[in-house]
Amino acid sequence: MIADTVAAILLAGVSLYAILAGADFGGGLWDLLAGTTRQGRAPRALIDESITPVWEANHVWLVLALVIFWTAFPDAFAPVMSVAAVPLWLAVGGIVLRGAGFAFRKELTRLSQQRLAGAAFAFSSLLTPFFMGTVIGAIATGHVPADGTHASLSAWTSATSLLIGFLFAAACGYLAAVYLVGEADRRGYLRLRVYFTRRAQLAAIVAGALSIATLAELHSSNRMLYDRLTGRASPLVVLAGVCGLAVLALLTTGHRIGARLVAALGVAAVVWGWGVAQYPTLLPGTTVTVSDAGAPHATLVALVVLFAVIVALVGPAFALLFTLQSHRVLVQPSEFTTPPGTSAADRAN
Repeated sequence: MIADTVAAILLAGVSLYAILAGADFGGGLWDLLAGTTRQGRAPRALIDESITPVWEANHVWLVLALVIFWTAFPDAFAPVMSVAAVPLWLAVGGIVLRGAGFAFRKELTRLSQQRLAGAAFAFSSLLTPFFMGTVIGAIATGHVPADGTHASLSAWTSATSLLIGFLFAAACGYLAAVYLVGEADRRGYLRLRVYFTRRAQLAAIVAGALSIATLAELHSSNRMLYDRLTGRASPLVVLAGVCGLAVLALLTTGHRIGARLVAALGVAAVVWGWGVAQYPTLLPGTTVTVSDAGAPHATLVALVVLFAVIVALVGPAFALLFTLQSHRVLVQPSEFTTPPGTSAADRAN
């Protein structure tokens, strides 16, 4: 029972990272696709202003998930880190390069240097979730053996792993675009609101298509997981689909209130659907389960207590951070001005 509780905490950490940091990665994707320096100036200004106060804080949930994974389930953690070492290191490298590009882009003065830093930020924002997705694909398809001690290229380059990688990148873009619609609406930027609404709709369709393709691929790559996704986890799968359709409907009809919450719920439903479908197995195709993954009972109890302390300390801090961000208290005074390329008439609307 205590192991199940810790597994639920792990999924909660993964969900929070997907919902919060995923949107940050998606912001980098739209930065990449914003066009030339002049064309993309306005959307990049809004992306920059939205990400700046929170992008470092969101990685707290990745740290939490990793600590819980290696402490509570070491018999699963070790082979995953070994077999999927290449995509994991590429993802970590992307996180570092992304942060460096995002930070230095503001400090550099030459346009060529700013473009180079911006490219590092944008490409890393696309590649990091992709490689994270391939790791999940390697686990889901049973390509991580319990005794795995060496990196394996085939483990994370299967069709299922690549599809999940693309799905992760699309989901990040979807979340970011939906969030940015709300940010543009709050600031009264009509053109940017329309701009990101169209991209949110496109990303929702792409993510939905990739979800269906991934599910179809699982039918042949891991029939047991497919049967569980369409069986006991089907309510969560359906919830994810309904949330996606609801967001499309809200954006299409211009009713943006609640769209961000529904989008986040849909992504969380995907994470929990995977967890429910795979439970109690941690590594499909092996005997490594939630209740038999290496950690003693006392360690699991300590993790539950620690999580309660984290919620009590970090929860209010995050609530304050997002409250200050929503009121733009954390933005430098010069950044309160309308993004370049957005007219005063747009603000009035």
